[in-house]
Amino acid sequence: MKITYPHTIENCIGEKLTFLEVLHEAEGDRLIVENFVAPGSGPPMHVHWLQDECLTVVNGRIGYQIQGEPEQFAGEGETVLFRRGIPHRFWNAGAETLHCKGWINPAHSVVFYLTAIYAAQNKSGKAQPETFDAAYLLTRYSDEFDMMGIPRFVRQVIIPMTYQIGRLLGKYKHFEGAPEPVHSPSKAEVMH
Repeated sequence: MKITYPHTIENCIGEKLTFLEVLHEAEGDRLIVENFVAPGSGPPMHVHWLQDECLTVVNGRIGYQIQGEPEQFAGEGETVLFRRGIPHRFWNAGAETLHCKGWINPAHSVVFYLTAIYAAQNKSGKAQPETFDAAYLLTRYSDEFDMMGIPRFVRQVIIPMTYQIGRLLGKYKHFEGAPEPVHSPSKAEVMH
């Protein structure tokens, strides 16, 4: 899948994300991003096992939370850093559109993954992505990303079963040419 930059994606729940450019650096490609988030919107508790993510608020107020910790907030000019392997979420905690600029490093397959997640949300018309697409993405890219808000049993049993059923039913033809997943040495190692 060939992506040209800038590359903008938008979902049906008020999130717009533009991947502006990729900077080639020794420690991996740094993806420069800009996002716009409607009041109350934002990604649920999730983790990227292999990437750090940094957002600086241009306009508005961001709410964010590291799993197990209290909610925090940042305003214009303030920067929030989410380290790889640390479950987190963020949302627009203000009354106007939240506008941030930042980066993700190393990029790996995050552009494809988030583009596919937004498309699956648009397909379902709600925050929860279309079931088979979600099962494909969460299974194929499990060494890179996880959604911590989904109960463990569902993540470990139901989603892999749904993925297999989707394969049998031929539900994944639109994912032909998807990038190969990056396999982490061990999720446990990343978290320490």
